[in-house]
Amino acid sequence: MAYSEEKFREAIKEAKIPVLILDNKWHKLFKKTGTTDEIVRLEAELTELLKKQGRLNTELKSIKKLKNDLMNDIVEHMNDGEGKGADKAAAEKKIADNKRLIDEANEKLAAHEDEMLELPREIDRVNRELMLNTMALCYEKLSANTDEIEQISDWIHKIRIELKKQLITKQEKEYYNSELYSFMHDIFGQDVMELFDMRYEPTLRSRGNDPA
Repeated sequence: MAYSEEKFREAIKEAKIPVLILDNKWHKLFKKTGTTDEIVRLEAELTELLKKQGRLNTELKSIKKLKNDLMNDIVEHMNDGEGKGADKAAAEKKIADNKRLIDEANEKLAAHEDEMLELPREIDRVNRELMLNTMALCYEKLSANTDEIEQISDWIHKIRIELKKQLITKQEKEYYNSELYSFMHDIFGQDVMELFDMRYEPTLRSRGNDPA
């Protein structure tokens, strides 16, 4: 029983689908099938999502490193803050600046981490749409090819039947010729038949007949 589109999508929700555009075989597939505008669009969208994921990962690492450096710098300047006068003021300003930068880094981290949580779901959604479109195209090609295979098979079957009929007809005519020539030979004798063979055999041969 064929699934409706809705039931079909529900059935494949739990299936693990590799990221298609990272598979070289997926790209080679379209040398056999061609592609569609929708597949091209989804491929581009998925490519951008993966680039964004890579960029956010790099930025997260940079922000975490910056935050760690700022925290270490605060620790280093804490002792300076216990002094007096200009040194104490400079240390306190440095600590305050670092705390502000750490707060900004925390905000960026939170925003990036929120995006990083959402990105895998978005990548999976687009990747599944790409899979559905890829499968639809492939099965369309398979279906069209199967129709042609069946038509060719029918043609071969009919040709085989016709060939068998023609072989039987050929055998019957060869037997007829052999029997007729034998009767003629018995009636008119070898000498007379040889005279007529010389006269008619070239014509018979040109028509594809060879008296036995």
